[in-house]
Parts: sequence; C-alpha cells; structure tokens
Amino acid sequence: MIDATAEWAPALGRLASGIFIVTVRNGAAKTGMLASWVQQCSFDPPQISMAIQKSRPVYEWLTEETPFVVNIVGEGQSQFLRHFGKGFDLNEDAFQGIAIDDQASGPILLDALAYLECRVLQRIAAGDHDLVIARVVAGKVQQEGKPFIHVRKNGLNY
Repeated sequence: MIDATAEWAPALGRLASGIFIVTVRNGAAKTGMLASWVQQCSFDPPQISMAIQKSRPVYEWLTEETPFVVNIVGEGQSQFLRHFGKGFDLNEDAFQGIAIDDQASGPILLDALAYLECRVLQRIAAGDHDLVIARVVAGKVQQEGKPFIHVRKNGLNY
C-alpha cells in the first residue's frame, strides 16, 4: 500500500488535468463517465491517451476499434461534474436531463465546450488503470471559452 501521507503525494496532485465526459455506445446501450486523465499524445496521426480505472463499468466496452467521444468540459460547467461524477451502471440512463446529439460513436453533449470523436487503437496496462490510446477522427469547438482545469490535493486519489 502506498503511503498517502508521503511528502511527494501532494506534489503529484498538482499535475493539472482537464475535466472530460467520455461517452460510448455498445449496440443500443450508451453511457457516459467523468474522466480527468485525458491528453493529446501524437500530432501525426492525431491521437489522445486516456487512463481508465479497470473497475469502471464502461471499461469492458472500450476495446480495440471501439468509437467513443471525449466531451471537453468548460470553465463553469460544474453541472457536468455533479451529473456524471456520481457514476452510472451500464443499464442506467446516463443522459437524463442532458442535451445530446446521439451519434453512432457516442453521445455528444451539446453544451460541452468541445468534443473529439475517437477510435480505440490499443490499451496498455498501467497499474490500477489502463492507458487507452485512441485516434482522433473528428471534433469541433462548440463554444468559446477555456477548459475546466482540475488540480487535486493529493495525487493518490481522485
């Protein structure tokens, strides 16, 4: 077990990250989850990396070639944190009360700052998370503004 009181733990928490809502479809079913460890990892081809905890319900859906959407949350859009932060089982309606464009790759949140449509290329084991590498296939800035930035007090938990 890692010592959460270690001197370096608060420093690790100061690695700033954005706030994202990842949406994915599996047949007729669809869901969304709050994510914070998403970043660009390649220019050519355009790719992102996303760390996902193996215990997340949507983990099994994000296999090679699966399309999904990264909805980028803007400053002041804390309603998305409240809504998606509680988490959803795969059989729950994750989008009740949320305006969406229901695309084949996954729902696009109409009020999000921007979105990226992606396709999983590979998953790499990374401790208690997997690192998902995905190619960006489309996207759009939906409104002007800055992304929501998240800084944790301790780098050993969300």
